Amino acid sequence: MSLRTLLAKIGSTRLFLLIVLLIYLIVGAVNLALMWESLLNFFQLVLKILPVLVLVFGLMFLSNLFLDARKALKYLGKKSGVRGWALAIITGILSTGPIYMWYPLLADLKEKGMRASLIATFLYNRAVKIPLMPVMIYYFGWKFTLVLTFYMIMFSVINGFVVERIVGENKEVLK
Repeated sequence: MSLRTLLAKIGSTRLFLLIVLLIYLIVGAVNLALMWESLLNFFQLVLKILPVLVLVFGLMFLSNLFLDARKALKYLGKKSGVRGWALAIITGILSTGPIYMWYPLLADLKEKGMRASLIATFLYNRAVKIPLMPVMIYYFGWKFTLVLTFYMIMFSVINGFVVERIVGENKEVLK
């Protein structure tokens, strides 16, 4: 059996796991304290992102449970209209946690017919942080904060149109 066949049989995710475990074993053989510190940091990171991970996978579960492709097309598809834009803007602003945690949910919604423009708008609006607004108002004032927030929301829609134009129109899942 060749190395290429063996690697294909193992799979890339398992191969990655084996490489990481091997690195941990090598580091442990050289400096055991460093290995334990590294493992502790890893588990602390997992505990930090676990709530957001649970939230996103919970939302994915609920979207799969209650949102079929027809409903997704109605609220987030090509004919969603102003409701789809408003939904993308509001949920983008309200979303919390690391951005990469939202990718699986957005990919799932994209498969159900969500427009690329609405995905881009959602991601763009994550820059509007409601909890940080008071600090921004304190340092820059009401006018600046309101104007900047308005422009960020406005440009999120423009960005959405540009992304959809570049990426191309989503093909509707259901006719």
